[in-house]
Amino acid sequence: QVQLVESGGGLVQAGGSLRLSCTASGSISSIVAMAWYRQAPGKQRELVARITSDDNTNYADSVKGRFTISRDNAKNTVYLQMYSLKPEDTAVYYCNANRVRFGLPSEYWGQGTQVTVSS
Repeated sequence: QVQLVESGGGLVQAGGSLRLSCTASGSISSIVAMAWYRQAPGKQRELVARITSDDNTNYADSVKGRFTISRDNAKNTVYLQMYSLKPEDTAVYYCNANRVRFGLPSEYWGQGTQVTVSS
């Protein structure tokens, strides 16, 4: 099992910045990728950014150039640095981990952290 705990959400004005953190614990040695998703009210959950174990990253078009995903292996933590926030970035942000163990994939989610951007 993998446990994910997010932090760093909050209320910020448009144009502001926030940094989200996700700390993983448990059987983390076989994690192959971690990601941030978000879900706004009435909308489907969408991928925001993803980072693989060899540091390849990809981003949703809507956040390219504004958000950066990174990780600190020593702290078992993945970050999402968000700049130039817009009201449309308002959502619950979820941390996600993909693990492959003995050839079997599994997926884990954090509890989510609310990000609210006021106009």
